[in-house]
Amino acid sequence: MKRIGLIGGMSWESSAEYYRLLNELVRERLGGLHSADCVLVSLDFAEIEALQASGDWERAGEILADAARSLEAAGAELVVLCTNTMHKVAAPIEAAITVPFLHLADTTAEAVRDAGLVRVGLLGTAFTMEQDFYRDRLASHGLEVLVPSPADRAIVHRVIYDELCLGMVTEESRSEYRRIMGELVASGAEGIILGCTEIELLVGPSDASVPTFPTTRLHAEAAVAAALS
Repeated sequence: MKRIGLIGGMSWESSAEYYRLLNELVRERLGGLHSADCVLVSLDFAEIEALQASGDWERAGEILADAARSLEAAGAELVVLCTNTMHKVAAPIEAAITVPFLHLADTTAEAVRDAGLVRVGLLGTAFTMEQDFYRDRLASHGLEVLVPSPADRAIVHRVIYDELCLGMVTEESRSEYRRIMGELVASGAEGIILGCTEIELLVGPSDASVPTFPTTRLHAEAAVAAALS
């Protein structure tokens, strides 16, 4: 089993899901008392969020690259970044290490293509939904990406930062997400990418009329497959 390196804390709510999923998936694959061989650097999300808000992605990339280097120094044989949004700085992370970096958008796109779908709705932070770094990566796999209206993007973003990152899950927000996913389906989405690692805390397959693609689970599955290959 290869050692999995995790860059987490953005937020720790979803990083805890990564840890749980990695261990459950290893146990499913190997049985008995097996669990994942992993090492985690958990960053202070307040610092990262402030850099997001100010647009200082260069400094954010430096911090995450340092985290990746520390993981490799601790014996990590592959690195997983436990957040969709911060894949905006995937390049400096990859440049900082010699071990494989498992890009979350690639993992997600492969799952969508394996399902035979091309046109997908994308939910995530405003950065993920509105900027090119994530949508273009999906498009490079031949996917057509739809995003909610500006007003609905604001709702999705607010719920992530003001509720889910703080461990709050409400029926009101679940209803709003269901409505927004319904709007995407009405616009032609064949599936919905839950493109923020916290969204799976709120909605799942039963909340949409089309297949959903849970990026946290898909990323964890890819990490375990790589670790056990």
